[in-house]
Amino acid sequence: MSRFRNALLTLALLAAAGVVAAQSNTFPGIGRAATPSEVAKWDIDVRPDFKGLPAGSGSVAKGQDVWEAKCAHCHGVFGESNEVFSPLIGGTTAEDIKKGRVANLMRSDYPGRTTMMKVPTVSTLWDYINRAMPWTNPKTLSTEEVYAVTAFMLNMANIVPDNYVLSDKNIAEVQARMPNRNGMSTAHAMWPGNELSGVKKPDTANKICMKDCTPEAKVASFLPDFARNAHGNLQEQNRNVGPQRGADTTKPEPKAGMPVAAAAPVAAAKPEINEAKAAIALLNKHSCTACHGVDKKIVGPGFNEIAKKQAGKTDYILSKVKAGGVGVYGQIPMPPQSLPGADAKQIAEWISKGASK
Repeated sequence: MSRFRNALLTLALLAAAGVVAAQSNTFPGIGRAATPSEVAKWDIDVRPDFKGLPAGSGSVAKGQDVWEAKCAHCHGVFGESNEVFSPLIGGTTAEDIKKGRVANLMRSDYPGRTTMMKVPTVSTLWDYINRAMPWTNPKTLSTEEVYAVTAFMLNMANIVPDNYVLSDKNIAEVQARMPNRNGMSTAHAMWPGNELSGVKKPDTANKICMKDCTPEAKVASFLPDFARNAHGNLQEQNRNVGPQRGADTTKPEPKAGMPVAAAAPVAAAKPEINEAKAAIALLNKHSCTACHGVDKKIVGPGFNEIAKKQAGKTDYILSKVKAGGVGVYGQIPMPPQSLPGADAKQIAEWISKGASK
């Protein structure tokens, strides 16, 4: 029996090897075809008809907890956001939910457009949160958390009540209440066929220029020399991968017909002291640099700014890292951080000593 099993296993392995060989011969030297399990890990999109939506559920109450822990520091406590991100909630009314068309989108004097005003399908919210959030650690929310955060956003927009539990079973009912569900059109005749309304006449009337056409674009303005290097050399600020290296703004704009000199190699960064290097590595590891720069503000203050105010106060800085807070450096809240105590202390000590690079 054992020999028979071994023979079957050998045949199976040979068959698999044959399949892989056949696949690799299609495009020699360019890997192999992805396996079904590998494809499944990437095949996570959710369509407007909810195909691809996983089974599960999440309550508004649970969504509020997740929101305050992982979302509010970027998007605001009530989805109002801040100077970095656009508002998510606001601008919709009970009449919009009834009609499925947001009236404020037709107003030229309305101060801004929120996500909930524009998005026509609840599947778009679910899909984007699932694949891209949190910004600093995407694809880490559980299925229940994605349902819950989506439910909380819908609740803030008055689409579902406070005690609502969103699930794959009732999400179609929510779609029927989306404020802008009737605000999008696919009748543009942008492709052949009758799949999307079958409109034959395009909704634009632009004509191709056939005579007296401008042969080439002419530059109407340019960056003056006095402002060219105002924010430092752009060449040094670009990554050293890809085709675009950035202009060397320490030199004047080359005039037409002038030979362009080869770009000078970017000077190597000065070696960092071990303590600073270790601290910055921890900041990157725990995604602190998504909101804080070393010497500049991003969402929150730069570490140098904190170091000036809190020089020598390691314990105080450590307590703020653990507890979070708002108001000292602005009105954008920082949630409590859950990084290991040893890492938090090392970062706090580095900041208290001046946050040097």
